[in-house]
Amino acid sequence: MADLTLATLAAQVFTGLVLGMILVLLAIGLSLIFGLMTVVNFAHGSLYMLGAYFGFFLIAYTKSFWLALVVAPMLVGVFGLLMERFLVRPLYGRSIDDPLLLTFGLSLVLVEAVRLVWGKIGLTLDPPPALAGAVNLGFTYFPLYRLFVIGVTVVVLVALLLFLEKTNVGLIIRAGSRDPVMVRALGFDLGRVWLLVFGIGTALAGLAGILAGPMRGVYAEMGVTIVIESFVVVVVGGMGSLPGAIVAGLVIGQVVSLTTLFAPKFAEIMVFIVMALVLLVRPSGLFGEAGLME
Repeated sequence: MADLTLATLAAQVFTGLVLGMILVLLAIGLSLIFGLMTVVNFAHGSLYMLGAYFGFFLIAYTKSFWLALVVAPMLVGVFGLLMERFLVRPLYGRSIDDPLLLTFGLSLVLVEAVRLVWGKIGLTLDPPPALAGAVNLGFTYFPLYRLFVIGVTVVVLVALLLFLEKTNVGLIIRAGSRDPVMVRALGFDLGRVWLLVFGIGTALAGLAGILAGPMRGVYAEMGVTIVIESFVVVVVGGMGSLPGAIVAGLVIGQVVSLTTLFAPKFAEIMVFIVMALVLLVRPSGLFGEAGLME
């Protein structure tokens, strides 16, 4: 019985790690966009949903999960570029509430558009045969696809951090988030930087969507709950902080998973309890900077 309990607990911890990785991808995108442009993108959950639907469409027509895994986030990223250029950009310099309301309304439009195109009934997104089955970890069996999700997320995060730390474009992005006036004074076009960052952030949401599809199903409302959890991650980690988004995403993933195991009725509210406790101790979040919202 003790071995069974240990195996169950270990499986639940790994499940929380997988959920945490999905939340990290979403929260990183939100933090990138907010940290540079101070835009609260409420459409992020709908972009996550689009990634899953684009993945379903591409797999149906190309019969290749691997191609869909690459192309679906790119399509969502392109949609993000158009969204920033024609909808969000005219609102720069105005109240932070204006882009928030715009993206909230856009999220509702996207949900209804998906219902019109693909219907109201949820769809099934199957993982590739190569990732079927489970792996013996020694203390429990765990689905191979979920381990793949962890691996892909780690690779993407490492690549993103190297891009931000080691490239000239990454340097400009980081400088723009600190002092956009000085970056403009040096002759750099911040409009292009904002466009790039918005595209990267939305592409990460699309990647999270196609990765989550085989585990959680594909349906029009799939982004509603997870975007709330993603905003909790961003707030707990600190608005605009990438390390904070990573740490908080892993923590919230474990909180949701373990609460689901021991007290399922409290799983939905536990993330908000954690957020409240963190904000009582550190109002700006674990890694956040005071005054960023001002």
